[in-house]
Amino acid sequence: MAIKKEIKKSKVAEISVEKQRGRPFAKGVSGNPKGKPKGTRNKATRLAETLLDGQTKKLVGKCVQMALDGDSAAMKVCMDRLIPPRKGRPINLTIPQIEQLGDTSTAMKAVINAVGEGEITPNEAQVVSSVIEVYRKVIETTELESRITELEKVSTE
Repeated sequence: MAIKKEIKKSKVAEISVEKQRGRPFAKGVSGNPKGKPKGTRNKATRLAETLLDGQTKKLVGKCVQMALDGDSAAMKVCMDRLIPPRKGRPINLTIPQIEQLGDTSTAMKAVINAVGEGEITPNEAQVVSSVIEVYRKVIETTELESRITELEKVSTE
């Protein structure tokens, strides 16, 4: 009896190895290495485009008419198309000239003071600070490159 049970268990194990489920591909290997082709449209988008094809003038006309009749949602759609919501606004902020790494702290101080005085919002300060940080990295990289070049000249002499 024990032998028959072991034989059955080994057959079950062999069958389960053949019918492996879950992750059939080795780790790091995709079943579709090229992935979805660039520019491929979503099925729902393609279906909507097919259904709306040739109806654009009628739909726009209806939306405008609904807006004129007082439908606030239709008005919002029309206004958003005529005057898109602004993603950001220009800010007037005087930042000292940044020539070397030490100047970045002075520039950041100007940004912090502008937030404190209410001239710019904290979100705008974050954007300006990130621009200053990128410029700081550029200066740092340039200085490091020139120092390395100078050291290479000294070591070859």
